[in-house]
Formats: sequence, structure tokens, C-alpha cells
Amino acid sequence: MRRDIPTIALAALLCAFGAHAAQSKHKTKAAPAPASTAAQPAAPSPAEKARIDALVQYQRDLVTVNALRSDAVHLLGAALLARPLPDQKPDFTFHRLAERAAAAPAAGPGVTWARLADCDTQANNCPNAAMLKQLQTQAGDNAAVWMLMMDKASQKNDAAGERAALARAAAAQSYDDYFGIGLQGIANVVGTLPPLPATMQGTQPGEPKTAVGVELLIAFGVANQHPRPSLKPLLDLCRADHAGKDDSLKSDCLKVAHALEWGSSPIGRAVGLHIHGELDPSAKASTDKDARDLAWQMENYGVLGVASLGDDARGGPLLDAARSGGTELSLVLSTLRANGVSTEAPADWQPEQSQPAPTSTGG
Repeated sequence: MRRDIPTIALAALLCAFGAHAAQSKHKTKAAPAPASTAAQPAAPSPAEKARIDALVQYQRDLVTVNALRSDAVHLLGAALLARPLPDQKPDFTFHRLAERAAAAPAAGPGVTWARLADCDTQANNCPNAAMLKQLQTQAGDNAAVWMLMMDKASQKNDAAGERAALARAAAAQSYDDYFGIGLQGIANVVGTLPPLPATMQGTQPGEPKTAVGVELLIAFGVANQHPRPSLKPLLDLCRADHAGKDDSLKSDCLKVAHALEWGSSPIGRAVGLHIHGELDPSAKASTDKDARDLAWQMENYGVLGVASLGDDARGGPLLDAARSGGTELSLVLSTLRANGVSTEAPADWQPEQSQPAPTSTGG
């Protein structure tokens, strides 16, 4: 679990807005040299360091002010903002604030999901075992919970455990990794204080120079550290050469694929479409079109997201949409529609680079 301050870097925002898709608008640069020979990054200039320090202080101030709240939304947002900050006082840590968010009225499984990250990767105890157990009871009808269990079984080389988790996922009615819940909390918190003036000074080209831009940078950068299940075990188990020989397995794989296709996550949808097309050849033309449309959607969402850093007319509505809740995929679609971008790819459009099926949603 990262404990430095990567969340304030522009790279975090690029990733949060689907940098992989956005980069397909441009030529990919050559691969960097191996770590042993690559040049070390230059130290930040005094102006850059001052801005970074101001961004960190602004994030600390947001945590401190919102720690006074008693509702789950703002406490969760404060907790997530506190997560990458070092040397927080005990009452302002991710652990304590997430604990309070879970005890607040109307707290739901989205808060429990965020607490999966209340763990120590170096101690090899992630995700948080107590929270994972609680989710199985609290959100047992969510296939994403069983994808976590499937991934855990895979790491232990427990084939029976993987198959059992897949069966539970197949019986679930939805797929939600609760990204929208975390983003909603953070986006509401960043609106409670204006950014410090120093956060908008000494910027580089493409970095935010307005309050809205700074709020976007922090909100989506922090949200991008949201814990997500790996979907690689699912892809491995549901390969056509494997599931195609087992009717029960194939049936469960197709049920999970359906939940993913209509779930919360763009990457989850991509995986669901891939499995559906592989295991049901009669649907492949349809799933290929949907996958192409999804690639178009994510490419344009990435472009719009990065452009919003310097355009308050776009950035303001994007923050408002994040504050209203919903899922990651619903935010993508609403952003496209609000900006007059079709959700269907033009007939003559193709992604610039063919990409393999996603194997993991990161974490």
C-alpha cells in the first residue's frame, strides 16, 4: 500500500481518466531504458517543490476539517484523502476515519470495501481479511466480492476455492467495485475548502491553474488508488479451451460475464464482453461491437478528463457529477453525453493499437 504522495501528481489523474485510452490518440513513445541504466528523474525545482508542499498541506487541511463531520460520505472522503499522507495524528488517519465512516448512519458496503485497503502489503495481509469476511455477509449478492475471493484462492493455488468463488459470483445479481462511492466522498470533501493559492503557482504545461482544476487533480488522483479485484483468475478459468469443455463451468462463466458487462467498471465490462464473445460465438459480432464502442468511450473520456484540468466549464460539471454518486461507468457515459460525444464509435473508427483482453483492474 502506497504511503507517499503520488496522488497529487498529474500522472495519477491521467491514469484515473483512463490514460491507456487517452494515449491511443497519440503515438506511443519508445519503451524506457531498463531501471539499471535509465536516468534518474530530476529533482523538483524550488517552485515545483513549493507547489507540491502546498498541495499536500491542502490535502491535510481537507482531512482535518472534514474529520469534524459525522456523516459517512464526508468521513469516507476524509479517510481516503488521509490514506497517502504520512505522519498523520491518530484521529486523522485513514484507519480511524474509515472506522468512523463505517459507524456513521447510512454507511454501506462501499465503506467496507474501502477498508479493504486498511492493511499492510509488506506484511502480506492485504486485502484486510476482516473486511473481506464482512463483505461476504454485507454484499454477498455482489459478484465483485467473489472476484476478490477468487483472486485470493488463486494466490494460494486453491483450484477448488476458485471454482467455489466463481459459482458464488455466478449466483450474484450485480457487479460493483464501489469506485463511485469512494469518488463521491472525496469529491464532496474537496469542495469544502478552497485550494491554497500556492497550489496553482509554479505549474507546468497541462497542470491545473484554477481551483476547479486542483480539486479535480486531487479527487480523481486519490480515487484512482481504490482497491479493485484482479480479474485474471476469472479470465484464466473461463478460457474457451477450458470452459468450453465443461457445461457447468461455461454456464457460470457466462453468468459472471453478464454481471460484468452491466456492472460498475469499464474494465470489468471489457472482461465480461471478452468472455461472452469467447464462450458464445453467436454473440461475438455483438460483443466485438460493444467492446469497440467501449474503447471509443474510454479514449474520449480520457481526453475530456485531462482537458478538464484547464477548462472550468468542463471541470465543474465533472466534479458535480462525481459528487452526485453513481458508478464509474455511469460517470464515463454521462460525461460523454454532457460534452456532446456519441457513446457509439463512428463506423470508420478503430483503436490505433489492438490491446489484449484486460487481466486485472489493479488495486
